[in-house]
Order: sequence, then C-alpha cells, then structure tokens
Amino acid sequence: MAKFAIDLTPLKKYRDFRNLWAAGLISYFGSMITYVALPFQLKELTGSYLAVGALGVVELVPLIIFGLYGGVLADSVNRKKMVWATEASAMLLVVILLGNSLLANPTILAIYLVAALFAVVDGLQRPSMDAMLPRLVSHEDLPAASALLSLRWQLGVIVGPTIGGLIFATFSVSVGFIIDIATYVVALIFLAKVRSIAPSQEAEKPSLAALFDGVKYAFSRQDLLGTYIIDLAAMTLAMPMALYPFWADELNAPWALGMFYAAITVGSVFVTLTSGWTRTYRFHGRAVILAAMGWGLAIALSGLSNSIFVVLLCLTVAGSCDMVSALFRGNIWNQTIPDELRGRLAGIELLSYSVGPLLGQLRAASVAAATTLTISVTSGGLLCFFVVGILALFLPKMWKYDVTTNEFAVREREIRKNRENS
Repeated sequence: MAKFAIDLTPLKKYRDFRNLWAAGLISYFGSMITYVALPFQLKELTGSYLAVGALGVVELVPLIIFGLYGGVLADSVNRKKMVWATEASAMLLVVILLGNSLLANPTILAIYLVAALFAVVDGLQRPSMDAMLPRLVSHEDLPAASALLSLRWQLGVIVGPTIGGLIFATFSVSVGFIIDIATYVVALIFLAKVRSIAPSQEAEKPSLAALFDGVKYAFSRQDLLGTYIIDLAAMTLAMPMALYPFWADELNAPWALGMFYAAITVGSVFVTLTSGWTRTYRFHGRAVILAAMGWGLAIALSGLSNSIFVVLLCLTVAGSCDMVSALFRGNIWNQTIPDELRGRLAGIELLSYSVGPLLGQLRAASVAAATTLTISVTSGGLLCFFVVGILALFLPKMWKYDVTTNEFAVREREIRKNRENS
C-alpha cells in the first residue's frame, strides 16, 4: 500500500510550504461555508433556479478580466504579498455579507455585487498562489506538493459545506459569515510567515504585450492547450452545482444539502490520499482525458436516480475522476512551464478550471428551468462524455504526453537541477 499512500515529504521538508498549506486549509474551511451560504440565501429569498444560476454569470466577466491580469501581475510582483493582500480583501467582503445578512430584508443586489468582487479577488490571487509552488519545493517534489494542496482544499470543501448546512438549519447564515471571518484572521497569520517570493529576473513588466506572450506560449503547445480545453468542456457541460438546493428538496432530503456539496470532494479526497501511484505514471495527458470522460458518465448516472444515496455515490465517483484529471493537469503545468511565464499561465489555468464551473451552473440552471432537473443533469453528463472523446481525437500530442520524454518537462527538470546545485 506504500506506493499508493499520499506523499507527505513536502510538509516535512519545507517550512514555507507548511505555512502556506496551513493557511489554505483554515481559509478554505470558512470560505466554503460562505460559498454555500450565497446560493442558499438566494434560494430562500427568490426560490428561482435562474437567480441561483445567475451567480455564475456575475462572476464570469470579472474572473476572466482579473484572472488574466492577475497572471501578468504574478510574474512581476512579490507573489507572497499579492496572496496576503487579496486574502485580506476577501475577508472584508465577508464582513459586507455579514452586514447584509443582519438586515431585516437582505439585499439581493448586495449578494450579487459581493459575488462579483469575490471573482475579482480570486482572479488576482490564484495565479500568484499557483505560481508560488515551484519556488517553494524542488522539481521532484512538485507532484506530491500539488496533491497536498488539493487535499487541503478538499478537506475544507467537505467540512465547510457540511457544517455550513447545519449552521444554516440551526442558526443562520450570519453565524456562518462570522466563522468565515475568524478563519481569515488565522489564515493571514500563517501567510505572514511564508517567505517573500520576488519575481523572476527574466519576468516582463505588466503589460498587454506580456499577457499576449503568455497566451501565445499556451497556444504553441497542444499538450498544454489540451489541458485547458478538456477541463473547460467537462465543467461547462456537466457541472450540476447550481441545482443542489433544488435537488435536495426534490429528493425530500433538505438535510443532505451540505452532503451534495461535499460528495464530489469526498471522491477527490480518496484519490488524493491514494495518489502515490501518480509519481510513476507517465502518460499525464491520457489520464486527464479519460478522467474527464469518467466525470461526465458519473454525472449522467446521478441524474437518473431518485435515491439520495445513489446520487451521492455517483457524485463521489465523479469527484474521484475530477481529481485524477486535476492532479495530472497540475503536474503538466508545474513541471513544464518556465518560471518567468508561470504566473501568466496560472492566470489562463484559473480561467480553465473556474470559468467552466460558472458556465456550467448557468447551463444547468437554464436547462432545468426549461425542462426538468433530471434532464439537465443527465444530458449534461452525456454531452461531456461524448464531447471530450471527440476533442481527444484532435489532441494527439496530449494523448501521447509522456513526462519522461516530453521536451518541455525534460528542459525544466534540467533547469531546476542546475539551480539547486548552484
């Protein structure tokens, strides 16, 4: 079993990585309570599929703009300072949500406005956060570190929504916001202990030209471009999250709302905890493609069942597939992209794994409003399965990607080795 167990080496070996990991673990726990609170509030205030699905719409444009801009900044500013500042900004946004929730009649407009501002903050933060990793651990430890970063997010996603659902049912969303604010305070303390990460000497100054250089690089590599396209298609076509509040009611299981949000992540945790095998599996692109098809099939099956337990099981399987895809996408990114381009490419990555779920929420809500919830979920999963399979036919370099022979992986491995030996 040792070859399957998650590798804890980065936590033992790198103090800065430990502090970054702890900050994220605590922050995600509170953030996921707020993440569940927003659609829950809108459902309670409006009872509308489209009102909940519109959350994805208001977040989309800010995320695209500031995700790309955040990627450019990540290559030219101190990445640690950027992460700290945006984390503090997110805490202030939760304070606004708390104030709104305490009003006799909470304002729907305020919820949408803060959701859009969250997208701005996320777009600015995530590229710097992702680009920090290759500077904190060695090249060989990147796969293990990526798995551990996924694990901290997963733990927050499981515990946060589950506790959030209980808090909303027992107390109120206001209590959930208070807990989120407290977690931000603790996370900021851990982040302050992470060493500064100055920009690379080869980094360009923030500009549109620098942004286009990053986009040009991404399009120059079919294996890299494929990681974005496959995930974008899978999430856009088969992300049912906007339907969770209604799905729980339809199955006469409102008590299970938090479990809906947690189920996918339970599957992700299983894969992460047994991710030791990913260190020796060579064909990363192939793993991404097959896992995305598995995600779509599991989502389709979840929509066909009227049993809460079968639905949660299918969502768990879907989460396992999604995690396999995420781990190997992360390995391709972290082990092949030059440091001076890492921030800009992290901005593109942010769009690939964030825009898809936002568009997916809108698609799922729109189809459910026009037809039924079952049709929305099942049709999306089947479309995902077939579309990803078709896309794979046009991405032969991604299918054949081998980390031991890929020219970009070999080059980065040599560069990192020379830097560590000098």
